[in-house]
Amino acid sequence: MVTKRNKKIKPSRVIIYTVLILWAITTIFPFVWVIINSFKPSSEVLTSSFSLPKAFSGDNYITAFSRLNVLNAYKNSLLISCSVTAGVMVLSALMSFGLTRYQFKGKKMIQSLIIASLMFPVFSTIIPVFRMIVSWGLLNKNIAVILPQIAGNLSFATVVVTGFMQNVPIEMEEAAYMEGANVFQVFGRIIVPLCKPSLSTVAIFSFLWSYNDLFVQNIMIRDNTKFPISTLLQQISSLYGTDFGLMAASVAIIIIPVVIVYIFLQKNIVKGLTAGAIKG
Repeated sequence: MVTKRNKKIKPSRVIIYTVLILWAITTIFPFVWVIINSFKPSSEVLTSSFSLPKAFSGDNYITAFSRLNVLNAYKNSLLISCSVTAGVMVLSALMSFGLTRYQFKGKKMIQSLIIASLMFPVFSTIIPVFRMIVSWGLLNKNIAVILPQIAGNLSFATVVVTGFMQNVPIEMEEAAYMEGANVFQVFGRIIVPLCKPSLSTVAIFSFLWSYNDLFVQNIMIRDNTKFPISTLLQQISSLYGTDFGLMAASVAIIIIPVVIVYIFLQKNIVKGLTAGAIKG
């Protein structure tokens, strides 16, 4: 006869779960607050911002899409973010493959420089980068944002992919070489499929960081018709800062894609970050 053992609830576990629940509430509440107020007129937001709307209305969203160039800003943001994600994935995978599979002079120095570059904020390099973009004639073009963002995300991506790739068994590659495969076939058919968890993590973070970036976008793009969604929100806050219902709707339009990405891809984020630290 199988008997169930009564598990004792430890006080430490109660404390941990209490802290996590409180942290979750403080994190989720601002999103809920914004969504609720996006369905209210501005006058109602001022008088009762913490209550449900008297009547749910989509006028703020209609105004946001009709008066503001939201769809065009979405197109610009997706074009920039997807290009940055693809560039970071390809370059980080190639760099990690070279650093983990080949021995050459200056390898340790390159690894040290990659780690050191993580300590430099984008604010410290934006002036020379801006002068380069202007000298190349790329100002007010999407590529003016794409190139700096790829450079800014590449160090982190290389560290993540390198940590994972170091634990990929080299015997599979050696067997492929013995069968006549070249280095490009080994990289494309063996390394890349095995590194999907880390590459997924790199893709998610690169996309979200690029999508949410305001500093580089605000510096490199001055044309209103080419504003990404984050820069458009800044313009909305300066022009319609007193229309709190419209502001809430604009913020909701911007954050909903980010929340969706986190909800559906959070397992890939955790798996990719932890897989490289576990040796099998």
